[in-house]
Amino acid sequence: MIRDSVKAAQIEAMKAKDKERTAATRSILAKIKDKDIELRTKDTAPDDDAMVTDVLQKMAKQRRESIAMFEDGGRAALAEQEKYELAVIEEFLPAQLSEADTAALIDGIKVKLGADSMKDMGRVMGELKKRHGTEIDMSKASAMLKAALS
Repeated sequence: MIRDSVKAAQIEAMKAKDKERTAATRSILAKIKDKDIELRTKDTAPDDDAMVTDVLQKMAKQRRESIAMFEDGGRAALAEQEKYELAVIEEFLPAQLSEADTAALIDGIKVKLGADSMKDMGRVMGELKKRHGTEIDMSKASAMLKAALS
């Protein structure tokens, strides 16, 4: 389980007195805990690895956005810190499908649903997320789908 590997990495970092890695793993575990608390009120709980992967993907997206903003603002030190945290987060993410594989999945779902215009984008994205949400970067998939439907 991904959650267990994050906990093990935190313990290793604490033993090695690696403050940056300890902080990064703590922030990951804190976000996972927040999501656990949020899901307590739900009737059905998703698969643990799927939930953790979703949390990690959101964290990675936030870090990428922060890096871009810090670099645009001339804050190189903060950008480097975010890059380090992004690297730690990506260690725990499952391997993502390549762009070619993602395009093939999008084409298959488009054909299955009979999608041919931008009106169908929501249906295709919903089906894509339901089937392959943990193995695809949804923001990239959205851009690819938008180009395919245009």
